[in-house]
Amino acid sequence: MTQSGSSAHLLRIGTRGSPLALAQAHTVRDRLASAHGCAPDDIGIHVIKTSGDRILDRPLSEAGGKGLFTKEIEEALLADQIDIAVHSSKDMPTALPDGLALVAYLEREDVRDVFISPRATTISDLPQGAAVGSASLRRQALVKRLRPDLRVEVFRGNVQSRLRKLDAGEVDATLLALAGLKRLGLEAVATAILPLDEFPPAIGQGAIGIEARQSDTRTRDLLAPIADRDTGIALDVERAFLAALDGSCRTPIAGLATVDGGTFRFRGMILRPDGSEVFETTREGATTDAVRIGDDAGRELKAKGGPDFFASA
Repeated sequence: MTQSGSSAHLLRIGTRGSPLALAQAHTVRDRLASAHGCAPDDIGIHVIKTSGDRILDRPLSEAGGKGLFTKEIEEALLADQIDIAVHSSKDMPTALPDGLALVAYLEREDVRDVFISPRATTISDLPQGAAVGSASLRRQALVKRLRPDLRVEVFRGNVQSRLRKLDAGEVDATLLALAGLKRLGLEAVATAILPLDEFPPAIGQGAIGIEARQSDTRTRDLLAPIADRDTGIALDVERAFLAALDGSCRTPIAGLATVDGGTFRFRGMILRPDGSEVFETTREGATTDAVRIGDDAGRELKAKGGPDFFASA
């Protein structure tokens, strides 16, 4: 574990070491410094290598799931080596270790995916049988739903390494989150932004989540000024939906909640990995009922799909 900053810190942030993870950690650090009138260096950044960073030769669904990106960071939190962990919310399992909680989210970035290709301007323009690289079962299934003829190949690594693989011709196209590209100043590489009606996002996409010890009231109070209410409500809906589905990275699941004052709208989707079958649902409700309604939407799709739907994933 490496760190930056002085020896006495207002807070200690734990993060993965990828360029995107560090950009997100620095965003949280700068927001906290501004909110509390201190220098950014008064907040330490500790880089922690996770199992997910080490395992690059196979899909996460075969290696152990989303928790591979959080395990070592959460161990540092529980050991009081750091005060908060900064995550991409879409990487977070629904079940967190006892004593930990997602306690704040920054205002959500653009939730859409982008299509990147030197060979075509859209997915529909790709040549017959072209190869699309993606590590996401959701993106793979959505691509196959639109173009069953395309070959989908597992594409692991950080944003920059995936772009290098694309430039090297390993695949004809790839898909990435617009939010991540924006945080890295790389949005110009996008060939096209994919519409939400065809390409709904992953649960939590575009939201930076902050995890802390549930009992640490000091840290929670320090985070309160930078926490975005609407993003928190939207993530409550989405994560309740995912939890009801027992969702993991073995199942293609998409969902998005948007908040307007005291109400929200939600659309959720489950797909077979080959895109051949899809179930969707929508909800509207009061923000005070976010978790219950998200849970109800997940239970509906779980019943529609039936046990075989998820077993096949």
